[in-house]
Formats: sequence, C-alpha cells, structure tokens
Amino acid sequence: MKGFGNMMKEAQKLQAQLEALREEVAKKKVEATAGGGMVTVEASGNQEIVSIKIDREVINPEDAQMLEDLVLAACNEALRKSRELVQAEMGKLTGGLRIPGLTP
Repeated sequence: MKGFGNMMKEAQKLQAQLEALREEVAKKKVEATAGGGMVTVEASGNQEIVSIKIDREVINPEDAQMLEDLVLAACNEALRKSRELVQAEMGKLTGGLRIPGLTP
C-alpha cells in the first residue's frame, strides 16, 4: 500500500501544480489583429476576450459587414492563440503527455 500512498501524494502535488498553472495562464494575454492591424483583439489564457481596439478608419456606417467580419476574424484568431498558450503551458507541466482531463 505504500506505493498507493506515494501515488496519491504525487496526484495531489500534480493537482496543486495544475491549479497554480491555471492561475498563471489566466493572467497571460495574447493578441490578434485583422485587416492589417485595423482591428486588434486581446484574449486571456481563460479564452475570454478582454479588449477590442478598432481603428477609426475602418468604421464606415455604409459597410458595417466589413467591420463585423474583421472583428470576428480577430476574435477567432485571439481565441486560437489563447488555446495554443494553454496547450504549451500544460505541456510543460505534463512533459508533453496527453492526460485526459488535464491536457486540452
């Protein structure tokens, strides 16, 4: 049973490291742009959009569809980058192993 006790301690240690990693990743930000930098979106490591910046030059009441498309493209790219950030950080903790429930 000593092996099981050690395994439980290791699991608890991994759980604590995972929680610390989640807190650290949540503080990190990624940025994506669309339209040659006309729209900039920032996302957190929690896959939340935290800011959107739109260059005034791209604001055209006659062509709202273009602005909507640029915002959508920048948001999707920011979220993609955020997921990559989480995967990279998680890979450091798990040593690249794909662990169900831990690695995305």
